[in-house]
Amino acid sequence: MTRPAAVSDPAEASHPQGHTLKGTPKGRTAGKRTSGPSWAFTPLKWTSFLHSCVYTSLLLCAFVLGKPQPATLVLGWAHGILWIGMSLACITAARMRIVSLRLAVAVAVLGGIGPFFGSWEFVRTQRAYPKGTRQANPRRSIHC
Repeated sequence: MTRPAAVSDPAEASHPQGHTLKGTPKGRTAGKRTSGPSWAFTPLKWTSFLHSCVYTSLLLCAFVLGKPQPATLVLGWAHGILWIGMSLACITAARMRIVSLRLAVAVAVLGGIGPFFGSWEFVRTQRAYPKGTRQANPRRSIHC
């Protein structure tokens, strides 16, 4: 019977069931965990920009063009549905740590008044992390 070779990092020592002490299955994803803006961040950002465009169109229809119907009605409904959808999506993304709590609050709370707050927070969050880097914890990474 041979003894296993010594491991320099005790956390990487193999458990009898094939797991490391860190709790990651041996050989599959050890050391490859990522966090921060992921596949969901970019679609949320572009949907926020779309929401801002719909809201701008609604404001123009309502105040500049004299409330033409049915355009104002359709844009009003689109704004309401986008706000509810973005709120639910961003709250879920904040719970999954894809976006920061600050960004989720900007979209969910301020988004009904003006979705520009959420769009700005997406831009601000993306500028805080250079291309190719990922944030360690989105809840603590953006300074309030």
